[in-house]
Amino acid sequence: MLRRNRLLLLMFVLLWAPAGSLFAQWTHLDWKMHNVGKVRQVIVNTGALNAIDANGFSKYGYPGLINCEFPPNSDEEHIFKAGFWVGAITDAGDTLVSVTKTHFTPDEFYPTNAAWDTIWVVSKGDTVNIPYWPDYVGVSDQDFVCRYSDYNVLNIKNHTPLYLEVIQTSYAWSSPPLNEFIVYRYSIIPKKLNLNKVFISIWLHGEVGNIRAAENYIDEYSLYFPKYQMIVDEDAKGGDDGDAISPIGMEILSPRDSTLRWSFKWYTHEGLAALARDPNRYRDMSGGEIMQDRMEPARAHMVLSFGPFERVKVGDTLHFEMAEVFGYGMKDMMKNAKYLEFLRAKKYRVPSPPPKPFLKLTIKSHEVHLSWKPTDHDNPETYQDSYRGDNETVPFEGYRLYKSTQSITGPWTLLAEYDLPNDVYGSNTGLEHDYTDVGLLNNMEYYYSVTAFSKPDTVTHFPSQESSVDANARVVIPGTGPPKSLGKVIVVPNPYRGDADYNAYNPEWEKNPPGRPWMEQDRRVQFINLPARCEIKVYTLAGDLVTTILHNDPDRGYEDWNLTSHQGQAISSGIYLFTVKETQNNNIQVGKFVVIK
Repeated sequence: MLRRNRLLLLMFVLLWAPAGSLFAQWTHLDWKMHNVGKVRQVIVNTGALNAIDANGFSKYGYPGLINCEFPPNSDEEHIFKAGFWVGAITDAGDTLVSVTKTHFTPDEFYPTNAAWDTIWVVSKGDTVNIPYWPDYVGVSDQDFVCRYSDYNVLNIKNHTPLYLEVIQTSYAWSSPPLNEFIVYRYSIIPKKLNLNKVFISIWLHGEVGNIRAAENYIDEYSLYFPKYQMIVDEDAKGGDDGDAISPIGMEILSPRDSTLRWSFKWYTHEGLAALARDPNRYRDMSGGEIMQDRMEPARAHMVLSFGPFERVKVGDTLHFEMAEVFGYGMKDMMKNAKYLEFLRAKKYRVPSPPPKPFLKLTIKSHEVHLSWKPTDHDNPETYQDSYRGDNETVPFEGYRLYKSTQSITGPWTLLAEYDLPNDVYGSNTGLEHDYTDVGLLNNMEYYYSVTAFSKPDTVTHFPSQESSVDANARVVIPGTGPPKSLGKVIVVPNPYRGDADYNAYNPEWEKNPPGRPWMEQDRRVQFINLPARCEIKVYTLAGDLVTTILHNDPDRGYEDWNLTSHQGQAISSGIYLFTVKETQNNNIQVGKFVVIK
């Protein structure tokens, strides 16, 4: 599917909310984004690793186009579709396969419609009472937990369920060396049928490249690394989409039983059609074929399968773990794959960052004041970490303050760092809990975050850990409040020039959402010095009404307009008149501005 189609359909994605989906009466669809580390992966509670379908739609209400981005703000996509399959033979002799996602087969796993059957978010060490998992304790800096089954929706075409319930947990970390991968743990429970000769597969339709660079992603290698039981999609050098920063690997961490039969197969898009029939899919899952790497640049459709698990009875639980692995090039990704084996052997018991500081913002004209004084809840300066090897009772070391003028996900500039005095770490600047940033432009968006970081573990040589920048990010808009009286409303910029690169301003004057290019609807002028309640009307010189803008905000004295009419049409070059009518007393101000395209 062409990326262009996905971009053009973004407006429909934004309008498709979970409550309006086809399965709303049966399921409670939800999505969350892993964003504490360098991998931004959308998670949905149907087991798929993508939220956007082939036509650019999202039944989950996910408003983005990138399913799996690494590194942040690179616009580099890695997954078009991905998920897992479970195949088995029932006691009645039926050969069945249930899939979370693939081509030519719809989603077959769904949550229930219970309000709590959503995606639960848990931080490391926190305890949460999930109905199907009482007293769940967080493992990573950002755990997601969800549950789904292949029998909540039974009217799916060509789908005969195995009656499986799946509990999925995913783990993400905020600091090196843990922030370039995401770990997934699956618990598969037969609820109605005893299953024989069970095989599990992970399926990846990779799509590695910058989504702004090209319409098609068809120059990729399909690779298998048996040492790590990992399939890899690597972008070929050159081509219309340029050179990717990172491959994507999907590594099986558990089980690694040497008695299991492993299969690696890659497919053409058309070849996947035969797998729409369960017996054909199970044949490939269980066949034990190891294909040669596909070194001809093409679409990457890969399946890694393992089994058999000879007998899984009703009520038994079958576990497996995998990881999405990234890095700055193939060598770096392989280093992370190796480290993951060490991490799992330690049961993910590694040092943690301090909790994120409580951040309070005070906005004034041309400035913002930030305060992060510790509170009784989640005090970074008193947190403890039992997984350190150096027995440091209070591992907190300091704070870092970040700023961005582009988005709430960065890129970030370090404004200041404050650390404990009189120790052997850092600059010994001493701690601060306040900062005032001055010289800002009014009515413009700025983004700030404050993190806490720890001392390095000198015994295990584990590096200092820092709380997530993105997880504590806040947006602020400095400015003055509405004036007490009408009369000073103006339009900025005036004239508005169509040949000006307003995206290049710092901060950006015109912005487009992450994942899509700038569009006509992203143009921006601003009416400033507005009273708290008023009505703005824009006219042509001929007196034709172009649009009406209502303003009702006791704290904000401006409104943006994207230079489109009330009918959604882009306006042309010319001189435009505006009136501002104050709601309280019907006072009116008249003005004009110029548009040059």
